[in-house]
This record gives sequence, structure tokens and C-alpha cells, in this order.
Amino acid sequence: MTDPTVAGAPPRVVLFDFDGVIVRGDSFARFVRERYVRAWWRAVALLPAAPFLLAMAATRGGRRRVLRAVVGWAFAGIGEDRYRVLAQAFGRTFARDARNVVRAACSALNAHRHAGDRVLVVTGCEQTLARAILDELGFAGVEVLGSTFVRGRLGMRLAQHNIHLRKAHRLAVHGIRPPWERVYSDSHHDLPILAAAREAVLVNPDRTTLARVSARLGRRLSVVQW
Repeated sequence: MTDPTVAGAPPRVVLFDFDGVIVRGDSFARFVRERYVRAWWRAVALLPAAPFLLAMAATRGGRRRVLRAVVGWAFAGIGEDRYRVLAQAFGRTFARDARNVVRAACSALNAHRHAGDRVLVVTGCEQTLARAILDELGFAGVEVLGSTFVRGRLGMRLAQHNIHLRKAHRLAVHGIRPPWERVYSDSHHDLPILAAAREAVLVNPDRTTLARVSARLGRRLSVVQW
């Protein structure tokens, strides 16, 4: 194992998932829900399509299409600058509510930073929102690789959802290749990056997640309850 205290040695790379690890719940889903509450007419406009959307959601591919449609409609007519303002405002408010923040994870993240590790948050959450939350929590210096939005014909839309194998790909594009020192995650969907770590830490797993991940990782897996 590389000793980060050795002069000239590169820092150890430590990866954190975001939702369910640093913050509780799905922060972007909360953001989308707030958009529908504030612009109630968007929700009303979706009602006639509800039976069709529910039928589509019966399959995995259909659920992905429904998700994209619901998210896209939440931000229809909104440009990049306006989206950024909305995401940053929501992120600051979200982070100020202590009920949304996992303090043990924040302490672990700070401990790695103080030890000289290179810490990155690699998340499926949209990047502007994740960045705003982390900044409000005092982690402005922590790198974030999240899902990306772009301006489409009707408004902001999801360009790349940073989940599963895409996380490892984003890291490679960012110049970071395995093995990384440690990965913190709460999901079996992160097995591609968990398996490439010298040490994997599973956060608050349910039985199914624990079984799936431990079967793959064995003794390299640690479990924490935060």
C-alpha cells in the first residue's frame, strides 16, 4: 500500500458515493419534487398521461424513459443559467437542514482530507446540485463527478446519468484509474468501483445489498452503520 507520507508519493484516492452516504435520501428527487410543488401546473399537465406513464414503468427500460420524461418536464422552459440558480438555492437549503446530512460520513470525509488523501464524490446526483450541497457543508475543495444536464429543445434535460459502469468511466476520463484506496457506498450498483478498491466500505446496507456485495468482495468489505 502506498504511504501518502512518503515524499513525492501520489495521494491515496478515496471515493464517496453521495445519496445515502453523505446525505440522506435522494437529493435530486427532492429537488424535482420541489419543482412540481412550486410549479403545480406542471403536475396537473401530467395527469392525463399518468395511465400511460404507469404502464410504461412496468419494465426497467420503461421506468428509465418515464424518469427522463418526468425530470425533463420539471425543467421544461428553463435555461442553463436559471437551472444553476435553482439548483444552487435548493442545495444550500437542503444542506442547512441537519436531518438531511450524515455527520459520520462528513467526519470520515474530513479525516481522509486531513490525512492527505485525494477525496472525490462520485454520484448519480446531478453535478450542480451535488456541488452546491457539498459547498454549503464546507467541502468546496472536494472534487465532484456527477450526472450532467444540458440544454435541450424544450429545456434542461439529462445528458449523462453517472451510475453503474459510468462512474468508473468518468473517473478514467478524469485521469483517475484503479485501484483506488477506499470506496464508500450504500448500493450494490456501485460494485464496479467497489470491486476496484483496496478496501470497500458499505454504508447502512440492507440484507440484499450486503449479500450481493459481500459475495463479490469477501474480506475486502467493511460495513458501517451511519
